[in-house]
Amino acid sequence: MNLIIWLIVGGVIGWLASIIMRTDAQQGIFLNIVVGIVGAFLGGLIFTGGSINNAPLNLYSFLISLLGAVVLLAIVNLFRRGRVR
Repeated sequence: MNLIIWLIVGGVIGWLASIIMRTDAQQGIFLNIVVGIVGAFLGGLIFTGGSINNAPLNLYSFLISLLGAVVLLAIVNLFRRGRVR
């Protein structure tokens, strides 16, 4: 059941991050899920002092995951286009 929740929340976070970074037209649902999950992992590493724990799903963890996904998309855009956007 946790895997399904990760996929749904990861998809929503990835979709919101792609809307913020204006890359939504370039990615499909699969890439949104990947960006959301990897962004959540990246956000957890950066913004919680390098510790990854099993935090409950709340507004703070959602915002950290969204910020991590936006940072991930910014890094990808930087390497792909030479600018963040």
